[in-house]
Amino acid sequence: MPKQRLLIKGGRVVNDDQSVEADVYVEEGVVQEVGPNLNPKPPSGLTVLDATNKLVIPGGIDTHTHLQFPFMGTTSKDDFYTGTKAAVAGGTTMIIDFAVPQKGCSLIEAFNKWKGWADPKVCCDYALHVAVTWWSDKVHTTGIFQFHEVVPQRPGISPPNTKKLLAMGITGPEGHALSHNEDVEAEATHRAIAIANTVNCPLYVVHVMSKSSARMITNARNEGKVVYGEPIAAGLGIDGTNYWNEDWAHAAAHVMSPPLSPDPSTPDFLMNLLANDDLSVVGTDNCTFDTCQKALGKDDFTKIPNGLNGLEDRMSVVWEKGVYSGKMDENRFVAVTSTNAAKIFNLYPKKGRIAVGSDADIVIWDPEATRTISAKTHHQANNFNVFEGMVCHGVPVATISRGKVVYHDGVFNVTAGQGKYVSRPPFPPYVYERVKHSFLSFLRKKKFKINADCIFSAYLPCRHSRRMFLRP
Repeated sequence: MPKQRLLIKGGRVVNDDQSVEADVYVEEGVVQEVGPNLNPKPPSGLTVLDATNKLVIPGGIDTHTHLQFPFMGTTSKDDFYTGTKAAVAGGTTMIIDFAVPQKGCSLIEAFNKWKGWADPKVCCDYALHVAVTWWSDKVHTTGIFQFHEVVPQRPGISPPNTKKLLAMGITGPEGHALSHNEDVEAEATHRAIAIANTVNCPLYVVHVMSKSSARMITNARNEGKVVYGEPIAAGLGIDGTNYWNEDWAHAAAHVMSPPLSPDPSTPDFLMNLLANDDLSVVGTDNCTFDTCQKALGKDDFTKIPNGLNGLEDRMSVVWEKGVYSGKMDENRFVAVTSTNAAKIFNLYPKKGRIAVGSDADIVIWDPEATRTISAKTHHQANNFNVFEGMVCHGVPVATISRGKVVYHDGVFNVTAGQGKYVSRPPFPPYVYERVKHSFLSFLRKKKFKINADCIFSAYLPCRHSRRMFLRP
């Protein structure tokens, strides 16, 4: 068979650290050359895409999705086919989905179940997070730290006061927002930061929705702690005033946990922190339920399935609210939608960068084009879009996944199962080198002499042995 060959000509290649006018040549799904005026031979069998006056950027990485997710008595509308098909239409070429074990199910069993669902359906590459939702010897592995060994037992904040609200006759979606005060999110974030710092472990905080939680992360980073914060597209593009909409279906469509902040200045606040590197990565928590599914909670907000869309619109929302608004430049846009995720989750530089040897996950992006988001035209399976009517400057013209043009000018060229599962080795250097140097700096200040052979076990908290051979 002839080699798959692709040439992207005339664009501006944008990575997180620089932008250059250059062509990009791809063979067999891997970038072979990046430079001006490339002219690969022979010309036969070569696909050429014109990127004149457009940006050529790394494909987006959505770090937080829930496709085909059994939840609250139903299953999310977007499965691994419709979800990843919509992703490539929006310029995202990789997702990281959550495998969530039911009680009694081991982590490995959950992983295999989710992989079995995804492999036959995905249209782009994917990886998996595995959530720890219950605890027993079946779940306990060498990679999980038992928090109760170092954190004294103490009472936490009481659960949301849902019973009182329901007794008062507050049954609609606004009750969800009222029962989840942002102080609870902030307290949980503070506690996680404290625990991670106690055991010298990096922390990644998903779904940062409130000013209070974001400030906790910012303060921790300013203190030198290795903490990363992930706002989501919905939290950057809309706010929680939607919970008080007179249309019950509209209000219920926005129910998620933590909820959108009812403070309308919060999206702008979070975007400022994202632009300034106080927050690091944009995910979506994409978990779609249609109007009929949301109606399971018609008379009780606690029964409304939690989740909303974002997978297809994430890139455009971040460009509109971040770049077009003047808060960040094109390089920071690439960082928060792709590169930082690749570095944190040990995918870099295969993912998150356009360079020789990188996977050809590439998007041709038109910064001047506009589109209006609508459920009538989106490609997700849901009948509602929380960004309905938003005009976005910045549109993906073409999406390339592993060197194959999977979306171009509104036309798909995808096959279920063409995406690949991507294994992520543990202990990404981008994260753990910081942990290591932070730890060594602490020891030097305390004037310890260090047995270098034991540094590895000292700074990686998930090793079998945590003995550290130190002499004052």
